[in-house]
Amino acid sequence: MADRPRNPTIIDVAALAGVSKSVVSRVVSGRGSVGEETRRRVLLAAEELGYVVNAVARAMVAHRTYTVGAFVRDASTPFYGHLLTALQERAAFHGYRVVTATGSGRFETADEFRALETLTMLRVEALVVCSGMLPSERIVPFAARLPTVVAGRPETHPSITSVYCDEEKGGAALADHLLDLGHREVAVVTVPMSSSVTMGPRTSAMSRRLRERGARVLEIPGPRRETAGAWATEVLRHPEITAVMTPSDRHAIALLEQFRMRGVAVPKMLSVTGSDGIGELTTPLIGLTSWRQPVDLIGTRAVDAVVQLLDGEQPPAHHQALPGTLLAGSTTGPPPTG
Repeated sequence: MADRPRNPTIIDVAALAGVSKSVVSRVVSGRGSVGEETRRRVLLAAEELGYVVNAVARAMVAHRTYTVGAFVRDASTPFYGHLLTALQERAAFHGYRVVTATGSGRFETADEFRALETLTMLRVEALVVCSGMLPSERIVPFAARLPTVVAGRPETHPSITSVYCDEEKGGAALADHLLDLGHREVAVVTVPMSSSVTMGPRTSAMSRRLRERGARVLEIPGPRRETAGAWATEVLRHPEITAVMTPSDRHAIALLEQFRMRGVAVPKMLSVTGSDGIGELTTPLIGLTSWRQPVDLIGTRAVDAVVQLLDGEQPPAHHQALPGTLLAGSTTGPPPTG
């Protein structure tokens, strides 16, 4: 007996229209915002395929909220601000809205946990967590209830899907840049893992690569930018130091300001590196040497992963480590001679 022809599904309509299943669901349910041109493509694809909406399926999608909750640690910073924009734009592409909770950058772990609880009370269908501080074990309970993706930080917990820039490769690449310029006495402003799961691995990788290639390293604890004056004082106590690596572009700017006030010429006397490479801090007026994170791609991949989980699918990788790019600016140069 010949197989009966298969009835077209929402997946077929989505493929023909060039949209996600979630967008087709929104057109079918008549709920939420979908652009007129997109709606037209979906309806034409459905007509061409002879797709007929199942009454049960219609009832199911009618009760959905099509909202994703996003917690962003500090939207005022270039990294988190750009990441939030990328999340919102990609969610709109899939037919979802983003409900956001954001801290001041000084939230304690308990505050971030409560912010996630608040988002779940708003009947969001999934969560995107963007925080370099909240530990994995505080996120796991939410991942057990809702599709959850951690965006923008290294994450290896088996219960949490994540998308992030490879921090260790970035830290090592910045160290290689200084070593290739000839620096052999380097200070690294370090951040402990307990303060940041992004800057912690980043600065550890810097120190490790420098030592692997025979450089001498002076580690200066510095989780907060407000202590940049103390970093500058410590560096200048060691005249053999020719370069300083910092945990982020904002840390680097704080240190550059301290050096400027003390008459230290950069890079003639000391080279300085940052990390993140996002937004106005990448201006040629500063010329900061940095490691650029692919923040737009991180946001896009994170939302794609959330939508796949909502659709009952698995993302292409449970943990996606994305490569960054070296920005070789004017704050680094060869070590001074003589």
